[in-house]
Amino acid sequence: MKFTIDWNDGAVVLVDQTRLPHEHVVLRLETVDSLVEAIQRLRVRGAPALGVAGALGVALAAKQFEGERERARAVQLLRTARPTAVNLARGAQRAAALLPSFDAVLAEALRIRDEEIASSGRMARRGADLVQKLCGDSPRLLTHCNTGGLATVVDGTALAVVFELHRRGRLGGVVASETRPLLQGARLTTWELRRAGVPHRLAVDSAGPFLMARGEIDAVILGADRICANGDVVNKIGSYAHALGARAAGIPFICVAPESTVDLGTARGADVEIEDRGAAEVAGSTAPEGTDAVNPAFDVTPAELVTAVVTDARTFSGRADGPDGLAVG
Repeated sequence: MKFTIDWNDGAVVLVDQTRLPHEHVVLRLETVDSLVEAIQRLRVRGAPALGVAGALGVALAAKQFEGERERARAVQLLRTARPTAVNLARGAQRAAALLPSFDAVLAEALRIRDEEIASSGRMARRGADLVQKLCGDSPRLLTHCNTGGLATVVDGTALAVVFELHRRGRLGGVVASETRPLLQGARLTTWELRRAGVPHRLAVDSAGPFLMARGEIDAVILGADRICANGDVVNKIGSYAHALGARAAGIPFICVAPESTVDLGTARGADVEIEDRGAAEVAGSTAPEGTDAVNPAFDVTPAELVTAVVTDARTFSGRADGPDGLAVG
């Protein structure tokens, strides 16, 4: 399969990320309900990929339902399947604006897919230039969660920058943070890095700030699920801790995300609904039966801790006034 998510002969096809790294399984989804289930169970994840999923889901709705009420219900299910990442709702809304025409909706969904593919290449080049400018040659980078082609359609966001530095022969190595509790870094990022031949090591999440303090990391580079109007970055839980570690160590903290993840309609991170995924993922079989847990899937890194945000169109400083702030590259 060429892309992480795509349309094929009347169905959404996607890589089931819950089966990696041990099995590479491609799902074929022909109903809105099956796609919503895949989104909620993280079979497909990552802000750009979710934007494409939302748009392709509307194409499924246009194909599956004839009534306006049924289609509207399907669009609402898609928009709200996961509340934190802005791309999902934005992709669904953009495609839904062309209902009831199936052909027009599908064309728009595939346009969104192609836009995300093109943006990955631009982010890779822009981000690699910035990392070299800030860190010199052979930087040692720490990543968090998964930001490669699995999180987009192909190539990725922050990992696309890593791959570009590797192609240039200008990468000193990568530490992948495991990303508790679902281990997207351990399961998915290491899988992508290995396939690309990028030298890397895996670390528990809490080791990141200590490795920075010990001088083993030159910059933190990660993605985003939403970038607010003031420059606050909403990303996978654990990102904030890495930002604090980077500030204490005096190293750059760089966010790489497409323009489709910038949400000028949300003033600040405190206004974002943070998804809590319940106790089972945390307590599991390791804690005593009946143990409750708090399990936020995302956190908010304040703009003042963000050295720079790299999109497919620009680079701006999180330490200015958000997305219209100081250009740094």
